[in-house]
Amino acid sequence: MERDRAVDRLETLVDRVESEPMPVPVREVWAFGDVALGLDPVDRLDVYLTKDVIMGGDADAAAEFEAEYGVKGVGTTVDAEWARAHPDRVRTSDNGYAAPEKCLAAELVDSEGLRPSGSEGHGPSGNRAKPGDSRTHSGDDEPIHLEVCNASFEDNVRQRLKGALARDAYEEVLDPRGVCLWVDGERDDEAFQRLREASLAMPTLPAALEMLGADEDAANAAADVLEQQRAEQEGASVRGDMV
Repeated sequence: MERDRAVDRLETLVDRVESEPMPVPVREVWAFGDVALGLDPVDRLDVYLTKDVIMGGDADAAAEFEAEYGVKGVGTTVDAEWARAHPDRVRTSDNGYAAPEKCLAAELVDSEGLRPSGSEGHGPSGNRAKPGDSRTHSGDDEPIHLEVCNASFEDNVRQRLKGALARDAYEEVLDPRGVCLWVDGERDDEAFQRLREASLAMPTLPAALEMLGADEDAANAAADVLEQQRAEQEGASVRGDMV
């Protein structure tokens, strides 16, 4: 997508986080990758969301959703009020529990609906929802990726790099070249303007990883893996992480 359209998309996403109920509380919104680098067009729009946990719980909602939809964890892993209002946006992990990251993607990117267990109903696109599917398709299959974690962007960047270097698992590296757009209810209008102007000074990916402690060979290898990984991605996707 064109850079201006990508920034418009980010503004819309932040508007919704600010003003609408979310499946889980969101504390931070970051943009990273192509749009932070000022590329035009943006091949893929990368967004990082820092989520908070649901405090307390709603046992009645948990029982209700498990009975009607076969979904566990509503009221504990995702907000019960949100789920009651938007049952078509509830998503699950492989173990049948509501998955916060997938629910956020369904809310913010739009996707297929979830129907009661045993029902022959179908989602808006005509396809039955697939619990555990990490891909969330919007109406126009926009190239957007959501990273969702309980840790802040900067903390998770360091943790992921540390783990990747220890295991030579470079596909786990998170591109550290990001910009904070919204935190604890405060929007950074200057950050949006600088994204539009492509005026953020960013290093190359290997250089950024070296600044965080990777040696030159590892930084170059990780950058190559991430480049290949991004080239293989299509449409909308989401990844959840816990630190």
